[in-house]
Amino acid sequence: MKQLSSAQIRQMWLDFWQSKGHSVEPSANLVPVNDPTLLWINSGVATLKKYFDGSVIPENPRITNAQKSIRTNDIENVGKTARHHTMFEMLGNFSIGDYFRDEAIEWGFELLTSPEWFDFPKDKLYMTYYPADTDSYNRWIALGVEPSHLIPIEDNFWEIGAGPSGPDTEIFFDRGEDFDPENIGIRLLAEDIENDRYIEIWNIVLSQFNADPAVPRSEYKELPNKNIDTGAGLERLAAVMQGAKTNFETDLFMPIIREVEKLSGKPYDQDGDNMSFKVIADHIRALSFAIGDGALPGNEGRGYVLRRLLRRAVMHGRRLGINEPFLYKLVPTVGQIMESYYPEVLEKRDFIEKIVKREEETFARTIDSGSVHLDQLLANLKSEGKDTLDGQSIFKLYDTYGFPVELTEEMAEDAGFKIDHDGFKAAMKEQQDRARAAVVKGGSMGMQNETLAGITEESRFDYGSDTLDAKLSVIIVDNERSEMVSEGQALLVFDQTPFYAEMGGQVADHGVVKNSKGDTVACVTDVQKAPNGQPLHTVDVLASLALGETYTLAIDKRRRLSVEKNHTATHLLHAALHNIIGEHATQAGSLNEAGFLRFDFTHFEAVTAEELRRIEEQVNEKIWEAIPVETVETDVDTAKEMGAMALFGEKYGKVVRVVTVGDYSVELCGGTHVANTAEIGVFKIVKEEGIGSGTRRILAVTGREAFLAYREEEEALKAIAATLKAPQLKEVPNKVAALNDQLRDLQKENASLKEKAAAAAAGDVFKDVKEANGLRYIASQVDVADAGALRTFADNWKQADYSDVLVLVAAIGDKVNLLVASKSDKAHAGNIVKALAPIIAGRGGGKPDMAMAGGSDTAGIPALLAAVAEEL
Repeated sequence: MKQLSSAQIRQMWLDFWQSKGHSVEPSANLVPVNDPTLLWINSGVATLKKYFDGSVIPENPRITNAQKSIRTNDIENVGKTARHHTMFEMLGNFSIGDYFRDEAIEWGFELLTSPEWFDFPKDKLYMTYYPADTDSYNRWIALGVEPSHLIPIEDNFWEIGAGPSGPDTEIFFDRGEDFDPENIGIRLLAEDIENDRYIEIWNIVLSQFNADPAVPRSEYKELPNKNIDTGAGLERLAAVMQGAKTNFETDLFMPIIREVEKLSGKPYDQDGDNMSFKVIADHIRALSFAIGDGALPGNEGRGYVLRRLLRRAVMHGRRLGINEPFLYKLVPTVGQIMESYYPEVLEKRDFIEKIVKREEETFARTIDSGSVHLDQLLANLKSEGKDTLDGQSIFKLYDTYGFPVELTEEMAEDAGFKIDHDGFKAAMKEQQDRARAAVVKGGSMGMQNETLAGITEESRFDYGSDTLDAKLSVIIVDNERSEMVSEGQALLVFDQTPFYAEMGGQVADHGVVKNSKGDTVACVTDVQKAPNGQPLHTVDVLASLALGETYTLAIDKRRRLSVEKNHTATHLLHAALHNIIGEHATQAGSLNEAGFLRFDFTHFEAVTAEELRRIEEQVNEKIWEAIPVETVETDVDTAKEMGAMALFGEKYGKVVRVVTVGDYSVELCGGTHVANTAEIGVFKIVKEEGIGSGTRRILAVTGREAFLAYREEEEALKAIAATLKAPQLKEVPNKVAALNDQLRDLQKENASLKEKAAAAAAGDVFKDVKEANGLRYIASQVDVADAGALRTFADNWKQADYSDVLVLVAAIGDKVNLLVASKSDKAHAGNIVKALAPIIAGRGGGKPDMAMAGGSDTAGIPALLAAVAEEL
């Protein structure tokens, strides 16, 4: 077996499959594009689903890749085991309706065992297979694999709902008896016992059937096109080929671990307690790549995952004695390890470091807040005579403050308290159940459509025409080919078309189809790409259409122009965002409609009003400069030399279109555009908002819609001016400012009067002092306007020795407000509120010296006041 670096393993994998006629698919962004079923790209096949379900036919049915992936379903196990990771690389080879079982197994065996390639010893390889899949068993036997090395496993069948599915055969490497201290042997594989001896290094999925949940597996129908989907973990291959005890002792992780040794001053012991080193090394890889791909730490979705990873790594840093921000210092090391295939980490190093460091600093403050919260919880337990910290409180510390359970346990035990582990696990499970319920269903691939996949007739989109004569070459009605259609809805393909098929954020053209007499025979309501790339027109049929006949296709020119204005404005907006808020603000999605444009971009905070003003101003300046918009066709490399930006999630062929707006904007784009920026007229931002962690959205309008938006604002301003009796619009701001000052003065005066009234009323309230259990108390209903007035009463009460306890209740509207204040160690205000609040159908709590509650049963006020003595 060859001793190879991880970079050599990756490259040899790609080279081998290229030698077998595969095209190398570049590693896709970790943030999924147009796939709401995935939080992250989590496998090599995740970005190829469109090929497997037949919605797109690839240029080459043989594909190979090295795909960065993230899985976060068991973060807690990272660092504890030898092979759990959040970010990992999946090496894959794929066949889309081309070769199948025989070639996949034969070539896989060749790559692993040939002296020219990996040169694994054959006697160290074991294979599992689906018991009913005798074809795979026989293929392995034919290649010379010993029957004793072939293990039937009932679970070797891949399916995730309706769609492509099939048996799989997995390849394992036997690391020997040193990793099997109890000498269990092959039963470890056959009985699926967790072990470190037999390491799964490759899985070959034979995508053979269309899974149908309504029927037994034995009745699944075979796919029209059978596919091969494989996955081999680079980290595992590296561990085996480098003779490492775990994945973490490979060249993918050890340089990071060495840096952590320097930062902590502590050595990494591969046989000792090294969990913290492993957690940090794993998590900073995931953070570096995810942030580089546009995801940012936050409180939900992907952002929450990153924040949790970072906080877990920081806490493990503290275990190693690192009490200052340090993770950001590891980003360059991650980039250097991966530079040969993933140069983007070093290219975006400054931005990634900035985000990681800022998040570390924020968490440091959060830890301090959490410590204060935990101290208060423990103090409350002590005053209540309890000895156990409950699971919900532990979960809140974990979920809200990022406190690992181990840290909470350590601090609680130091203070003499026990930990409710079962309660914490129950609270954790509740959160996981909520998260699963919120996940968008339908993660499986779609069903293959043989009819659409079978469209091979050529069709050309003409960028320069809005009307064309074209021959009708395909008619599809109810998913069947037809010679003619005279009513209803149909899908049509012409040999050429002026209709733009929806792509790259630009919506499809609408328009009509006319016959030789000039009569409209169909209305085009949508245009999408067929699996082989032809524009597929969805039409409402008004009169007969026949295959082979020539028709006149005419787009709605006014609609197209509106869309083009918005599309070109999107390019200008993208450039303005780069110039004003930073180059990290890259496109994360867009929509160019006839009436508006929507642009999503990565950014870690809300865009300020001043930044929005500058962005809007810069875009309009470029519009008024009347810059020609030019398009050239070239290859990808030349386009990149021109400085063209490749947009988020787009795939580009051998020939690409480069759209330039002077020297201001250069982008790869397949859409249609105005000829000159002056045609846009005017650009106006309507709204800026957050749509997810680290992702912002701008809604804007151009041309006529922008004029109408300005007109609407002008009319509103005129109405305000009339109300304020301002003769000129420019006087409105001063008038509003003056009114605001006047309102503020009146509010101060009102507050002062309320305080005086409360003080006067308090004099009477504080006279009615009672006693219970040796405590002097005041319990009274007061007439106040809001809950703030109750606190004013309490502030006045604190100034003198009126009583030991104060209980005030007030009916405010249809609600009841309760306040309890205490100066005595014998009376805990929070506990008293918890006991009294249910009487008014309420709930509340607070500190030992003051607590409040709200309720809805005003009829319960007398009973509440009567219960104070008993509660004391």
